[in-house]
Amino acid sequence: MLETFSTETLEAIFDALPVEVSFVDDADTVRYYSKGDKRIFRRTPAVIGRKVQDCHPPKSLHKVEQVISDLKSGKREMAEFWIDLNGRKIYIRYFSVRDKAGKYLGTLEVTQDITDIQKITGEKRLLD
Repeated sequence: MLETFSTETLEAIFDALPVEVSFVDDADTVRYYSKGDKRIFRRTPAVIGRKVQDCHPPKSLHKVEQVISDLKSGKREMAEFWIDLNGRKIYIRYFSVRDKAGKYLGTLEVTQDITDIQKITGEKRLLD
C-alpha cells in the first residue's frame, strides 16, 4: 500500500538517490528534475515547462525524438546509452512511465556516473 507523501518528502527522496532523475510528461514538457550540486548534466529552474526538444543540442535532437517516440508507442519500454565524459563513464537510461491501464504518462530519464561501479570486484559484505 502506498502511503501519502508530501511533495517536499518526495523531492528529498529523489535528491538523495545516487542518480539524476528528470521527468518529461506525455506532451514532451519537462516537469521535474532532481537537484544536486554534483549533477552531471546541469539543469536550471527555467527548464521546467519547456519542451524537451528545446533542451538538447540540434545534433542529438533526432535521438531524443526517436527515444520518446519509441517509448510513447510502446515499441520499447526502456532505452539506454553510455558515454565517456571528462574521463568518466556516464550511463543514461530512459523509461516509459505508464499508469495501471497502460496509458503513457511520460518519460523518466535516469543518469548515473558508473565509473567507480565498474571497478567493483569480489564481494563486500560488511561495513568498514
